[in-house]
Amino acid sequence: MAAVHESVLDAIGGTPLFRLARLGAGLPAPIYAKAEFLNIGGSVKDRAALSMVLAAERDGLLRPGGTIVEATSGNTGIGLTIVGRQRGYRVIAGVSDKSAPEKSDILRAYGAEVVLAPTAVPAEDPAHLFNVVQRLVEEIPGAWLANQYDNLANPDAHVRTTGPEIWEQTGGRVTHFVAGVGTGGTVTGTGGYLQQVSGGSVTVVGADPESSMYGGGDGSPWFVESIGHFLHPGTVEDRWPQAYRSEVVDAFERIPDRESLLTARRLAREEGILAGPSSGTAVAAALRVARRLGPDDLVVVLLPDSGRSYLSKVHSDDWMRQWGFLEAESGSEAANSLRSLLAGAGPLVAVDAGATVGEALEALRAVPGGVAPVVLARAARPYGVSATEVVGSVSRAVLAAALADGGAKPGDPLGGPPGESPGGPLGALLGPALPAVGVGQSPAEARAALGGAHEAVLVLVDGRAVAVLSRARLGGGA
Repeated sequence: MAAVHESVLDAIGGTPLFRLARLGAGLPAPIYAKAEFLNIGGSVKDRAALSMVLAAERDGLLRPGGTIVEATSGNTGIGLTIVGRQRGYRVIAGVSDKSAPEKSDILRAYGAEVVLAPTAVPAEDPAHLFNVVQRLVEEIPGAWLANQYDNLANPDAHVRTTGPEIWEQTGGRVTHFVAGVGTGGTVTGTGGYLQQVSGGSVTVVGADPESSMYGGGDGSPWFVESIGHFLHPGTVEDRWPQAYRSEVVDAFERIPDRESLLTARRLAREEGILAGPSSGTAVAAALRVARRLGPDDLVVVLLPDSGRSYLSKVHSDDWMRQWGFLEAESGSEAANSLRSLLAGAGPLVAVDAGATVGEALEALRAVPGGVAPVVLARAARPYGVSATEVVGSVSRAVLAAALADGGAKPGDPLGGPPGESPGGPLGALLGPALPAVGVGQSPAEARAALGGAHEAVLVLVDGRAVAVLSRARLGGGA
């Protein structure tokens, strides 16, 4: 008999484990996936949302007629909206402008008011999502900020529910627990419980985007939503979530975007599990872990959310090709891709936004076509230039003309003389960002992206810029 509940809130938790028999075929240790996408709101965040709301009510922070406010990439906001609307609250979800649009549509469908704001700006910027929602809380009487990053009711939900479920479902046989780290609540609560109940024998592995700071990256952007720790180069004070306890994580597996995204797509095609990109990161990490183990080990990997929220991204062939994650391996389509034009393009030259006119001009001297992308200043780029950090373009001809007519001096910033920035924040010397195309797209598609306003395109591999191709190199006429 199917369970009968008095409310959808009673159906949060109790998710099944599925063995990944196909992806894990031939590996020494079995891998079981904790299907958190089967929660009522479609993600593991339903657990934290219910826990945080109930704790706020107990502590008198949230009263009848109040308003729940939260900054979210989508999933926590969805959970809070379901819980909040069921309990009679108004819900305002501040959503990152980088989140999949499906998430905002889902939030509105459940009754939330959605406010979009950027996260790819310094933490101190008033426009940053966290600062936007903080102002809302200050302005709205009776508003309560859930603050999932610092709310200890977040990891507590997993100490009370997720961890015990995994222990019981595996009969105490689990030896390794693998999960992504976003706010840190899931890995801290679940992992901490499993370590405690096992007497320390369970190994907790954090699955992290390659450039995320949790696992030792430089904090530059990646393309998997909801996990990792990003650091804008202009941020003054870097704060880590209080919900995250780093000592719980025994080791990290750092997963490149391509591996994460393609693994998420394999989950759907080979296991019948339509999950989000962070599930791809976690499963890719679990596969690595299982290869090093033996038959007496048992790996449990947590799948945070459903792929239905990412149909326009990871599960879209067009999106994957646009960002350079998908390309034909052989045949006429591969031969007619931009990959065939990269050999003679030379290394990418990118100009930091903080460069002077003289520095930019020097960098451009050997650049074919004389055009380069301008990117957010970052001391080192071991992972390449992320397409999301491109803020404009700069032309050798424009800079040379500005120096020749006295409109700029070599020591001036690209924004022009102090106090003068007629072209916007970086001034008139900064051109618009070059259109970006994926390496698997065709020269014809690249020419179409050029339109009549640009003379070059930026070519992406795995979401990162690798080359600039001029209109002439793309061929096909003007």
